[in-house]
Amino acid sequence: MKIWSIADLHLCFGTPSKSMEVFGPTWKSYENQIKSNWEASICEDDIVLIPGDISWALRLEEALVDLRWIDKLPGKKVITRGNHDYWWPSSKKLADALPASIFFIHNNALCFEDIAIAGTRLWDSSEFSFNEWIDFQEPIKTPPKPKDPLEDEKIFLRELERLTLSLEAMDKKAKYRIAMLHYPPIGAIGLESVVSKILTSYNIDVCVFGHLHNIKEGIKLDRKLNGVSYYCVSADHIRFKPVKVLDTQDVKSQGADQTSLF
Repeated sequence: MKIWSIADLHLCFGTPSKSMEVFGPTWKSYENQIKSNWEASICEDDIVLIPGDISWALRLEEALVDLRWIDKLPGKKVITRGNHDYWWPSSKKLADALPASIFFIHNNALCFEDIAIAGTRLWDSSEFSFNEWIDFQEPIKTPPKPKDPLEDEKIFLRELERLTLSLEAMDKKAKYRIAMLHYPPIGAIGLESVVSKILTSYNIDVCVFGHLHNIKEGIKLDRKLNGVSYYCVSADHIRFKPVKVLDTQDVKSQGADQTSLF
């Protein structure tokens, strides 16, 4: 089984006026780029992790147009919520509405064979900022204005609670443990953080995250820290090509830890 990941699809089939193409030539025909790269790499038995910012929709009915498009692509898909997924409803309503190939994580965890998957949205952290690593472009000319730090801290702490709930729900017998986060869990220079310490304490093998766009050329955010392999999988950062983050067959044949890439 292969595990792939791509975040920040920002699909707009249900809300066509919100295309990401306004953010520059990188995003031209991005849906077609995602589809062709996905179909070239991913098989029906694979799993694709989509950590947030899936659809620009404001309502579930609009988002379902995008979710059905994802459903037609190969593989099983696991989604978590991003900061722009305003359409995300209650867990019961989402479970009833999702197409058959799509699963979600919200205060829970999933297990496929011997692979356990947990996650949450997360939020901005006061520990680090990525502004100097981002090339802010039209229609966003400058970094966004600072938000209320007290409110940000409140949301961040609530997300830590949700992360812990999800990690606690992971199958204790799982051989591989993966965390999906929308916001970055570590800074650009790779120092430990509150979140990275939590992931290490739960013996996470792989962590995928997105949220960041227009990352400057030459900035490498993938790294291994205290046994956890971190992958930044924002769609434009990875040129709309899903990243393979785990291949259990490769691990078995190599007789090595699955994070040996780093």
